[in-house]
Amino acid sequence: MFKFDLHIHSCLSPCGDLECSPLAIVQRAKEVGLDGLMIADHNTSRNSAALAEACRREGLKALFGMELMTAEEVHCLAIFDTIEQAAEMTESVYASLPKRVNQPEVFGYQPVVNVDEEIEEFEWRMLSAPSRLMIREAGERVHQLGGFFAGAHIDRAVFSITSQLGSLSGDEGFDAVELSRHVRIDDWRDRCMGLPVLRNSDAHYLDGIGSIYNVANLSEFSVSALKEALSAGKVSGSS
Repeated sequence: MFKFDLHIHSCLSPCGDLECSPLAIVQRAKEVGLDGLMIADHNTSRNSAALAEACRREGLKALFGMELMTAEEVHCLAIFDTIEQAAEMTESVYASLPKRVNQPEVFGYQPVVNVDEEIEEFEWRMLSAPSRLMIREAGERVHQLGGFFAGAHIDRAVFSITSQLGSLSGDEGFDAVELSRHVRIDDWRDRCMGLPVLRNSDAHYLDGIGSIYNVANLSEFSVSALKEALSAGKVSGSS
């Protein structure tokens, strides 16, 4: 069975620990027994190239994307097969962010790094800000690029579809929803509108990786295989 986590923050996220370089993340993921992963930094995918090379070195599989924040201040996962697709989504999000310069001493540092953990530059945009993309609009753009769109940590009291809008309407365009490690699926199943459920760590520190993950018999680690397995009810969360 293939074990994977699609929501891990690197040092590029302003709230991510600076020790969470892509290489350190991949090494930790391998240590805890994961087979595949995705870095989901806030509103950007710019550490994806380092992730791809780290996975190549360590023998793990990767998908690419981000945790974007919509105009409603709802966090959503945008998941893609390629770095190029994720980069196009990043440009769409960047075009919709406020033109404000990040203040690292207030909001956190945002280093773009290479696989050898060298800082190439600091992202100047305020990645913690909401974009101007509405949920439906964001989902349509993700799908146009061939990606997978999921509501992030819908059980959380902040930055979730339930905290911001009260509940799912069923018209958001989500392919799945994510539940955090803090709740039981059975307690939330009726609130998921029949959508498939993902369980990801949302790790911001290395020791959070592997705290919960997905398990599936995937033909390959790809968006299409993920959709197929979720539709067939063949993805489960670790206990």
